[in-house]
Amino acid sequence: MAVKIRLKRMGTKKKPFYRMVVADSRSPRDGRFIEVVGTYNPLKNPAEVTVKEDLVLDWLSKGAQPSDTVRNILSREGIMQKHHEAKYTKK
Repeated sequence: MAVKIRLKRMGTKKKPFYRMVVADSRSPRDGRFIEVVGTYNPLKNPAEVTVKEDLVLDWLSKGAQPSDTVRNILSREGIMQKHHEAKYTKK
């Protein structure tokens, strides 16, 4: 089962708001998900992002793959760097 971290579109027409969710890759974009790990509001200037960092790092360590957009958001927040350091530090 491939697990992805991706955006789920919420809000009304012309006023999008996104939840960052962990979901099975086969489920529909706005359908079933496993867990909500953050939010993204592109309408604010600058875009408002809240991320539950510990949950995201936990899912990434379990092998969840972020979508391209989520990867860019997490990189801007510095979470991908933390994941990379945790993955490649000598134990």
